[in-house]
Parts: sequence; C-alpha cells; structure tokens
Amino acid sequence: MRRTQGGDLVSAARPGLSAVVITRDNEATIRRCVGSLAFADEIIVLDSGSADATLEICRALGAHVHESADWPGYGPQKNRALDLATGDWVISIDSDEWLTPASAAEIARAIASSDAKAGYAIPRRSSFCGRVMRHSGWWPDYVVRLFRRDAGRFTDDRTHERVVVQGALGRLAEPIMHEAITDLDQMLLKMNAYSSASAQARAVQGRRATLATAVLHGAWTFFRTYVLRLGFLDGREGFMLAVANAEGSYYRYVKLMLLARKAVTRDE
Repeated sequence: MRRTQGGDLVSAARPGLSAVVITRDNEATIRRCVGSLAFADEIIVLDSGSADATLEICRALGAHVHESADWPGYGPQKNRALDLATGDWVISIDSDEWLTPASAAEIARAIASSDAKAGYAIPRRSSFCGRVMRHSGWWPDYVVRLFRRDAGRFTDDRTHERVVVQGALGRLAEPIMHEAITDLDQMLLKMNAYSSASAQARAVQGRRATLATAVLHGAWTFFRTYVLRLGFLDGREGFMLAVANAEGSYYRYVKLMLLARKAVTRDE
C-alpha cells in the first residue's frame, strides 16, 4: 500500500518499466522484438537513420520513436535511449532479440518483488545460421539487461558495450532469444564492421599490433571457441562459428597494424 498526498491509502502499482531499443534498418526483425515488449509501460525506440520500414513498424506497435542525426557507437547510443526512458526500471534488448512470454512474466515478477536487486543478468539463447548454439561460449551467455534506471548506465564503448550497475545483481532463469547470425553474408558484414570499430578503438588507446600478433590471436580464438568452449559439440555450425571468431580476431589486429602504418605515413 502507499499513501496519496490527500492521505488516502491505495494499492501500490508495480514500478514502471521502460523498454529501450536502438535501431537502424531492422524491418526484418523489429516487429518480433518490439511486439515482445508489449508488457512494458513504455517502449522507447531510438533510430539512427533507417531507410526501410523500421520506424513505421515501431510506431504501429505503440513505441515512442525518436531519431538521432549521427551514430556515436553502441554504448553512447544506448545511453541516449536510456536518457529518454521514464520508468523506474529499464529492460534493454537489441533489435535482433526478443522476449518469450515466460521471460516477460519473470521480469515483471522480479521488479515487483519487495527484495528486488539493483539489476539482473539474463541468459541469452543465440542462434547461428539457423542453429541454436548450446556451447562455443554462446550459452548461457549472461548479460545485464534489466536494471533500475537510476542505478545503471552503459559503458561508452563503440562496440561490445555493457551495463554497469551500482548495487547488487541477481540472475533470472528465462532467456532472451537472439537471432545473432542468419547467414554467411550477414556474418561477413558484422565481422568487418566489428573488427574495424575494435581496431580503431585500440588505436585510440595507443595499442599496436604486428602480423604475428594477428595470427596468434586468430589461432587462439579458434582453439578457445572450438575446443575449450566445446564448439565441436555444436556440429558444423560450431566449426563455422569458431572460424568466424578467429577471422574476426585476426582482422582486428591486422587492421590495427595497418592503422599504425597509416599514422606513421601521415607524420612523415
């Protein structure tokens, strides 16, 4: 129960929940994503220049759609979306993710609990080229996505951002569903984009790399994914993922090496 300003006792409503999603040209997946968030009190979509039907789909599903003129990277963009939220709690998911009815119900129970934590890590069940990966470092893959709005903030990393929560963390059992990679074309596009962004971030930090560094990192990444993380139990997709991870790591450090070479050339 809570007391109003007039002194009357009324039943306390559950804390407000804001769902936040960042988008760009996601018409293929956004309906499933936003539709799964209908249980939230508000859905905030922050778009960065979609040229497809993403915004129309989001508006039709009742989301509050906002647009940004630039792309600062994943972490800063998610913080922009977070700043638009008004609920006591925030659930953040990506445009290629969605919640099941069971996970939505568990989230609602968690934030309504009298002993709720400051934030919660949720397991993520991801698929690669149509196969749900149960090994390879992809399961259970706990990610902090549910948190009190005044206690959590995304890091400013352009890629591989994460939520930092001030306070105790709990864990939920029902997973976020994630269609990570649908086909090899998408895999190559993501690998190129992520390796470039990661190389640039390392260059800004003053880090350097050689061809040997790139080869060793690539080889280690394959071994870790396929052997240590039991990727071989995920069948052919496990092998394909291990190769993709290795290539991404290799290209990250090759690009870092070439960025350093370009910097030296400019200084001469």
